Amino acid sequence: MKITAWMVAACLVSLAAVGQAMTITAAGDPYPPFGDPKNPDGGLGLEIIRAAYKTQGHDVTMEYVPWARAETGVKNGTYDILPFTWRTDARLKVLLYSTPYATGNVRFIKRKGDPFEFNGLGSLSGKRIGVVLGYGYGDAFAASGAFERDNGKDLMTNIKKLLRNRLDLTLEDEIVARSIIGAEDPAALNAIEFVKAPLSVNPLYVTAGLQNPKAKEIIGAFNQGLEVIRANGTLDRIYRKYGMEKTGH
Repeated sequence: MKITAWMVAACLVSLAAVGQAMTITAAGDPYPPFGDPKNPDGGLGLEIIRAAYKTQGHDVTMEYVPWARAETGVKNGTYDILPFTWRTDARLKVLLYSTPYATGNVRFIKRKGDPFEFNGLGSLSGKRIGVVLGYGYGDAFAASGAFERDNGKDLMTNIKKLLRNRLDLTLEDEIVARSIIGAEDPAALNAIEFVKAPLSVNPLYVTAGLQNPKAKEIIGAFNQGLEVIRANGTLDRIYRKYGMEKTGH
């Protein structure tokens, strides 16, 4: 007998019914279009996460707090999951990672007309770069001493500094940056440019703190649910809703 994706999905749903329903608390800063407090449906990432957990009988609530507080809270079990997490070696020591559900390009942002192009970390020599406190931009970037870091509370803080010539560059996932800047200060999009070569291509994960005794259950339920919504077409429908058919596969 041929085993189809639908049959696998049905089995996973049946297994989910055996477990106890949970209300999973997610925490993070606004990260549109993945997590958007102004979107009544929550945003692309939250829709995927909620759909995946729903197949396993679980609900998800979202609390928007500064990223550093969210990360600390998930590490110590105050919150259950970080819904929008990049992978770093340091985080692997304290967080349990899911299967990735999306992928993004992290690019440097410069003032319009700036000839700078990224060509490896050496090309950042002498630059003052705006970063968001607590964000993980990759281990090589974190370890580099070629440039100066300026911690900001969020992307828009860094964009304002950039346009006031207080920074040489800042950086963010391009899709996220365009969404945030377009909503907060559309005129700023005409004053900046995204550097062509990305710093990194980052999968996006759900993570739970290793100190949380339910971490394996929480991440396992998401992984199972992700397989279900991938098999039954829900994942594709959510991506199409946001005009991002080729993202996250």
